[in-house]
Amino acid sequence: MNARPARPGPHAAGAPLGTLFDALLATEPDLPSLVQDGDVLTYGGWWRESALAASALAERGVRPKDIVALLLPSGRAFAVWYLAVLRLGAVVSAVNPRLGPTEIDHVLARSRPVLTVTDAPDRVPCGSVLDSRGPSPGGTPSVEGAFEADGGHPAVIVWTTGTTGLPKGAWFDHGALRFIGGNLGPLSAPYDRKLMPVPFAHSGYVTRVYEQVAHRSALVLTPPVWSARSMLDVLERERVTLGQGVPTQWEKLVMLDELDEADLSSLRLIATGASRVPAALVSRLRERIGCQVVVRYASTEVPLAFGTRLDDPADVVASTVGRPLGGAEVQIRSPLGESLPAGSVGRVHLRSRAMMRGYWKDPERTAETIGPDGWLASSDLGSLDADGNLTIVGRADDAYLRGGYNVYPSEVEAALAAHPEVARVAVVGTPVPVIGEIGVAFAVLRKPEAATAEDLKSWCRGRIADYKVPDEVVFVADLPVNATFKVDVARLREEAARIAGGAPPRA
Repeated sequence: MNARPARPGPHAAGAPLGTLFDALLATEPDLPSLVQDGDVLTYGGWWRESALAASALAERGVRPKDIVALLLPSGRAFAVWYLAVLRLGAVVSAVNPRLGPTEIDHVLARSRPVLTVTDAPDRVPCGSVLDSRGPSPGGTPSVEGAFEADGGHPAVIVWTTGTTGLPKGAWFDHGALRFIGGNLGPLSAPYDRKLMPVPFAHSGYVTRVYEQVAHRSALVLTPPVWSARSMLDVLERERVTLGQGVPTQWEKLVMLDELDEADLSSLRLIATGASRVPAALVSRLRERIGCQVVVRYASTEVPLAFGTRLDDPADVVASTVGRPLGGAEVQIRSPLGESLPAGSVGRVHLRSRAMMRGYWKDPERTAETIGPDGWLASSDLGSLDADGNLTIVGRADDAYLRGGYNVYPSEVEAALAAHPEVARVAVVGTPVPVIGEIGVAFAVLRKPEAATAEDLKSWCRGRIADYKVPDEVVFVADLPVNATFKVDVARLREEAARIAGGAPPRA
């Protein structure tokens, strides 16, 4: 048996993709790259199948820098066609199948792919289509190696989830993907088995191919229809070492009684983020699972931005998103664009090699987001402490004005989440006469009828200013989520508007 190579150096992910595969296939071709419901795709199989797929694409006329859309569910087919497109030097447009018809039409019209690979041809309104369910490409592949892309060569377009409008396409070059791959810190370890609960069309997958191959890790997928129980089963059965997921998923997992009997000793680290991480959740994860927890702050536009460290105390992990990753520069700016000192709340601006190059074929929105100096204006409001840790207060478009006072939902959510009977909560603002806007809290209780609306309001009055206390508290069985398992704020705003208008809450 060949000895496993030493831990890759910090710049291993900076090598060309073909070079990384050459080194891997020469020693460990049978290592798993993808595990899904008992189906294992080895690295050797991934390379062979992608060569056949790349040959089929080349026969259809795909050339370097052409756009190829992948409208596929997460799994083996997506991984194979994704690698095939990159091997030709073409550009992947990753389309989440959970998007609606209007959104898919918009994405395809904006990116104008030369070919769309999909298992649902009827969802593609126009253009050339390759049905991934057809006969697998056979014979001897005409593509053997991989296009050696320079750093500025476009690689992938990642589309936002579209909860606040039609999706925007953040595009990344190979240089950004290599940079991300070399700067994930404790999220990278040789031969990791990483839980992958987010869609492959998400930036958490398509921007990390260099990192995966360099560290020879396996991605372990949860079932297509997610549940906390299925996530626990996969963590235990597949001996996952890195557990990844958004707070909503971890909150549901730690509520399972079955967790007490599960063997999760293989887990070395839990990584969460993408939305507010309650302090109580961090404590419960550490107590019930018994491993370290880190928080990551990123976005479609900047997939590598901030993170807590392994040696950070619990209060830092629970209340901040940590410090810049990969040498990212950060500024907190006022509405006038002035840089603010530590402790001041303002809009978070970032500048990093890991950020998108712009929105695909959308110079106007790109100019609105990235300034001439290269700084990207995020949608988040936050503040930096003296150690450089970032605290996210809320999104600029989430704040609501109640009686002349700005209220940030995340602050209200933090107060409500500290209540012992509240499992999950989300707060939105909605317009009303006279006062301008009010806050509506949607709360999931640990046990039915364990608290009343007035109980939660009274709890808040002892912790936050009176004008921040939610005007309405609605108890729900669960919170709606979007295609990437983030709380669907748009749907909650629609429901809040109905309630403010006098309509009773819906189930």
